[in-house]
Amino acid sequence: MLSKKNQTLGEFIIENQDSFQYSSGELSKLINAIRLAAKVVNHEVSKAGLIDILGGVGETNVQGEDQQKLDLFANEKFIQTLKNREIVCGIASEEEDSFISINSNDDNHQNKYVVLIDPLDGSSNIDVNVSVGTIFSIYRRVTPVGTPVTIEDFLQPGNKQVAAGYVVYGTSTMLVYTTGDGVNGFTLNPALGTFYLSHPNMQFPVNGHIYSVNEGNYVHFNQGVKDYIKYCQMEEGDRPYTSRYIGSLVSDFHRNMIKGGIYMYPKSSVTMNGKLRLLYECNPMAFLAEQANGLAIGGKNRIMDIQPTELHQRVPFFCGSRNMVEKLQEFLKKYH
Repeated sequence: MLSKKNQTLGEFIIENQDSFQYSSGELSKLINAIRLAAKVVNHEVSKAGLIDILGGVGETNVQGEDQQKLDLFANEKFIQTLKNREIVCGIASEEEDSFISINSNDDNHQNKYVVLIDPLDGSSNIDVNVSVGTIFSIYRRVTPVGTPVTIEDFLQPGNKQVAAGYVVYGTSTMLVYTTGDGVNGFTLNPALGTFYLSHPNMQFPVNGHIYSVNEGNYVHFNQGVKDYIKYCQMEEGDRPYTSRYIGSLVSDFHRNMIKGGIYMYPKSSVTMNGKLRLLYECNPMAFLAEQANGLAIGGKNRIMDIQPTELHQRVPFFCGSRNMVEKLQEFLKKYH
């Protein structure tokens, strides 16, 4: 993949369009639409303390989680932008009960892509000024082009993704994505409103020294995970590792990809199926991890080989530096 540091995201997309196996221009337009919506959401996130957009709305989403005002704002902006560009045939959002079927103004619309999105991951942190993000996943539809999408178009395993990425709204705003040919990160210049290539060919270090898990749930984890955490804390060789957990998947993943580490959200006696959503969080992050020389598993098996059975399915999730994930697997296999 071609990459020139400091080139714009638009230039990068055009130059590398041929590296994508379905080089028709539609995917490029789709990434551009996500870029536009991300800039709008970033503008609101950056002034969250100055306007009445903080706090909850007194409602819950389909997962039973309290919705924040920014959740609804981000959800609306991404859906609206994707609809207006008339380049997708369907959208599924973590904030919506069901998928949205989109018909183009053309009666014989030829749109081939569906988007699954977590509009504002980690939004419970927004009131305390902690980094949040957007996660997206893109598939080619499997039902006939020109017909309304069905649930089958969304319930595809992660290995069928054609693109995935995230936007992290932090000290700087970055868009990181892959189309199956490596991972590249673009930083927003707020003065110009333009994303520039700042992190070409991002890679997880093979070894890491950070483990990210909510240790407050330790007593509820299975024994394999408990043993691995104790291993991380043991003073031996290059250990103990450093514990770093933000509670915002995008932020934890982003840090670990740059510095080297493992992220863990296991199943427990409280969350029997895990907490993270397979389609909106785990699959896109797994695609990025594998494209960046990392690994992503749901326990014994690869995350992207799981066949989804429902839109809001939850699974255990472990991803990060290759050697750290493989060591975790050794501990998990002792109890299976």
